[in-house]
Amino acid sequence: MSGDAGALKDALGREAREAGFTLMGICRPDAIPEAAGRLASFVGEGRHGQMEWMAERRGWRGDPAALWPQARSVIMLAQSYTPEHDPLAVLSQRDRAAISVYAGQKDYHDIVKKALKRVGRWLIARAPQAQIKVFVDTAPVMEKPLAAAAGLGWQGKHTNLLGREIGNWVFLGAIFTTLELPLDAPAQERCGSCRKCLDICPTNAFPAPFQLDARRCISYLTIEHRGPVDPELRPLMGNRIYGCDDCLAICPWNKFAVEASETRYAMRPDLDAPPLRELAALDDAAFRAKFSGSPIKRIGRDRFVRNVCYAIGNSGRPDLLPALIPLLDDPDPAVADAAHWARMRLTPGRAGES
Repeated sequence: MSGDAGALKDALGREAREAGFTLMGICRPDAIPEAAGRLASFVGEGRHGQMEWMAERRGWRGDPAALWPQARSVIMLAQSYTPEHDPLAVLSQRDRAAISVYAGQKDYHDIVKKALKRVGRWLIARAPQAQIKVFVDTAPVMEKPLAAAAGLGWQGKHTNLLGREIGNWVFLGAIFTTLELPLDAPAQERCGSCRKCLDICPTNAFPAPFQLDARRCISYLTIEHRGPVDPELRPLMGNRIYGCDDCLAICPWNKFAVEASETRYAMRPDLDAPPLRELAALDDAAFRAKFSGSPIKRIGRDRFVRNVCYAIGNSGRPDLLPALIPLLDDPDPAVADAAHWARMRLTPGRAGES
């Protein structure tokens, strides 16, 4: 690799940091040959649940080189969103809602993509012959394996990316380019004998270390799963109404995590342990207004209020029963079902029927 390419990469790294990224690494599009087989097994066992898009675009997702054959390098970038508070503390406040840290403010897709485009524009200005494509989570790109191949970290036993310098509170973005850039060495897995992330999972969503069954994951159940949730899993969801951070929050590597450099990732005060009673009263218009610009808006009012009902049912707080009454005849069947289930849980002498 020429010295010019090395100098370009060094300057690119500096630009990436100025754009708000914590780490940058580079790999080839064909750097994850094992990904296709692992994805096929995951889908073949049905562990993707209702996420049909994982199966439908499996060819591209499993082989980044097939997504854009002209690409010669993949620039992987990590942006930290390390929380200032303890995400596990809210779990004991049973009349309050637990919302995943990443969803507590602006939609990260927009923030990361803007930063990626800035870095991409810089690259094209320095290398006009280059072509680029930027990706943030919405395209069939397996960001975590690529980030590991690019040396940013490794996929921990909880399947999320974590690293010695960044912990595991990171968003990932990718820039595919036709440029040949110097590569970084893949990261080595350093979880050792630790299994804190596996043991803390409320629903036992990890069949084995480094494996996830999304059908039992609370993040999947509250965000991706349509319709009623399995009654067996509802009590295990606690007051988590959008996502779950347990396996991330417990990871010992977070003691090395860098602070979030993007102030727009700070938790909105009204989303920091909001009262379940207030969230249950949201109609569609109020839901859209409250979550405008938030990733929560994507799941819609019905799925959101369904989750709130499950949390109320798990609260052990009969004083929240009045919040359920208007929802017992909700037009959405899953909301009405959740409200009835929650009422049964909170009605003395009838909890055993649920």
